[in-house]
Amino acid sequence: MIRLLINGLAASAGGGLTYLRNVIPHLSQRVDAETTVLLNAAIRQEFGPLPNISFVEAAENSGPLRRFVSEQTELPRVIRQSGAQILISAGNFALWNSPIPQILLSRNSLYVSDDFRRDLRSRGAYALLIDTWIKGWLARRSIIRSDLTVAPSDAFARQLSHWSGRRVLPVYHGFDAEAFTSDITPLPSTVEEQLRPEQGTLRLLFVSHYNYYRNFETLFRAMPILNHRLKKRVKLFLTCHLKSGNNPGNYRTHSAAALANTLREHQNIVELGMVPYRSLHLLYRACNVYVTPAYAESFAHPLIESMSSGLPVVASDLAVHREICGDAAVYFPRFSPEALAEQVLRVDESPKLAQSLSCNGLQRSRDFSWSDHVERLVGLAHDLLPSGRERN
Repeated sequence: MIRLLINGLAASAGGGLTYLRNVIPHLSQRVDAETTVLLNAAIRQEFGPLPNISFVEAAENSGPLRRFVSEQTELPRVIRQSGAQILISAGNFALWNSPIPQILLSRNSLYVSDDFRRDLRSRGAYALLIDTWIKGWLARRSIIRSDLTVAPSDAFARQLSHWSGRRVLPVYHGFDAEAFTSDITPLPSTVEEQLRPEQGTLRLLFVSHYNYYRNFETLFRAMPILNHRLKKRVKLFLTCHLKSGNNPGNYRTHSAAALANTLREHQNIVELGMVPYRSLHLLYRACNVYVTPAYAESFAHPLIESMSSGLPVVASDLAVHREICGDAAVYFPRFSPEALAEQVLRVDESPKLAQSLSCNGLQRSRDFSWSDHVERLVGLAHDLLPSGRERN
């Protein structure tokens, strides 16, 4: 029996929450592991009693840097109280002087993204640029201080290894199609109303809260091109609102909102807002094509969710996207709205291509398994168990 401690305090939105929502239930099913999970109180409420899992609640700190400082003093106490043998740090930052072996889960691609830094400079977002530099320095030092760093894709693992000079191991995040589609609770009535079927309409979907690196502006600039060239109406559905303060992080939405105003007037863009995770499968199935223009990514769970739902994918040409989707997507240069529109047109005008992408996506989505991910993670933890050596 191995005793694990997962530091999940960094999970507040997006991929971090998706990770914990899936990994914790799978860990609870293992008879060879006892796991303590450190969470903020709001996230703890999502989980009922689970076998082999104990939860420790902590007050939510206002920001990653404050959380990092707090963890350096509080985590050793939690480790001692839990009796953990292996620490799994799930938020890009490590415990710098861990009394037990530590696995760092690194999944933030912004620290190694030249595009993100250029984007921040072009927007005059210098405070965020400095913040990212500080966090990047901490993230790189965290890799150096950890016993093992794990990344969710091979492409991102290679980036991190080159950046840090340390070995980084790729271990895919997973997917569970049965669990993803198990909740048949209808979508919120306000969302269902906006998704009412309209004959002769091409429905594009992009699942993301607003931020800069998901490159919303390129997608918005592609919409007038599509509307001009297609003989049918095009509608883009977003799972966010383009209002500052309505999205995680300090991202200002005014630039994207200005681009979207004309689209809103013609009802070609629909801001659904946050859709409950349990209901996302219903949203995917209400749309025709999944589109992502992101210029920085480490894994991208919505790609697998969309593939498992049978949607053709149009994705920016990133190494991570090609690794995850393979021949289940068509690709375009990440900052070209013209190329994005062209690829959407290809999919819409060729039922054969759309069907091929859909079939390939269904098959590809089966290659990802949370059970396999947890099996690999527990195996790596066993490999790190100390053999009588004393840690400083």
